[in-house]
Amino acid sequence: MELTGQKISNVSHIEVNSLQVSTPSYALKDLVIYFLRLGYSGFGGPVALVGYMHRDLVEKRKWISEEEYKEGLALAQLAPGPLAAQLGIYLGFVHYRVIGATLAGLAFVLPSFIMVVLLGVAYKLYGGLSWMQAVFYGVGAAVIGIIAMSSYKLTIKSVGKINLESFRKNWMLWLFYIIAALITIITQSEEVLLFVAAGLIYMFVKAPPSWFKKNNRATSVLLLAGIGFWEYDTNTLGKIAWFFTKAGAFVFGSGLAIVPFLHGGVVTEYHWLNETQFVDAVAVAMITPGPVVITVGFIGYLVAGFPGAAVAALATFLPCYLFTVIPAPYFKKIAKNASIKAFVDGITAAVIGALVGAVIVIAIRSIIDIPMALIAVASILALVYIKKIQEPYIILVAAIIGFILKSLL
Repeated sequence: MELTGQKISNVSHIEVNSLQVSTPSYALKDLVIYFLRLGYSGFGGPVALVGYMHRDLVEKRKWISEEEYKEGLALAQLAPGPLAAQLGIYLGFVHYRVIGATLAGLAFVLPSFIMVVLLGVAYKLYGGLSWMQAVFYGVGAAVIGIIAMSSYKLTIKSVGKINLESFRKNWMLWLFYIIAALITIITQSEEVLLFVAAGLIYMFVKAPPSWFKKNNRATSVLLLAGIGFWEYDTNTLGKIAWFFTKAGAFVFGSGLAIVPFLHGGVVTEYHWLNETQFVDAVAVAMITPGPVVITVGFIGYLVAGFPGAAVAALATFLPCYLFTVIPAPYFKKIAKNASIKAFVDGITAAVIGALVGAVIVIAIRSIIDIPMALIAVASILALVYIKKIQEPYIILVAAIIGFILKSLL
């Protein structure tokens, strides 16, 4: 995406009564507009979305520092809920506190929520999404390419360049990165305890806290343990609220992690949707911009109309909002500590490794034949060699190609 905005310094610092006060170089309105744009044009799922935020807010506009971004990414991965939405909430909090976090989160989620509700209306009217599955044939492949490029860029920025010098200098970070990627590929889910362990190990090796130095000098081992717009009933809404609150509060990691949890409840436990409808719901999330987890809005609509969609979305995103905003002030204050920095560096390496693993898992699930693989490779090459190309254009071309190919087959 090509975003407008002045490239100005991130923050101006003023000394007031010996305290350093940070004044943001952008207006809250500008941040809200940015997240609205990302919400309606940011394709690719959590990996791509966090990559877009880094590119646009850190590299291009310089509104957020590299350190602030890494802190937000680490906090977002540590807390349960959708990764990209949590990072957006944290970045809104950095300079505009609770009001910034609230408006950034709403602006990011609202466009895709409206889209999935409208698609839910179409789904109930026309009884299926066969045309959408044809479109997704191409879109899914292009999305893999976009995600792969985003994860590569995050790797370079957060862990190091892929060369022998970086491997030698940051060998421990690369070890966390590789282990997290492999575990994610094997288990097909992100393990939050792994992230915490990586952060603790790196902290105690690189910058152990003073209390550890004093009290543990002899210690050599660390132990880590129909249209139906208003069709609903109150009982069903209550079940939706409870189930999706659990989904938002207890599922860690990216949109990939929440899909098995949703399937177990929506299809197996409550029988709200059948297998075909659930697959269609996931397809809707993947072909619409914004967070993949917004599929909860589509599912909620099919179950209980617009009230169901609203309750499902609110129940899913409210926990991640609280888990981000409540610890954010304390996380920010202690982030300057050398031990905490090492902790964040260790977590970040594991987080990015897990995201790369998620890319591989998504690719294995999505790319089913040679034409899809070629579309994915072509998307990567387009992003590498056509510098100013915007991701939505790649998605559009891939959708057209996919539709044509499926029509001919």
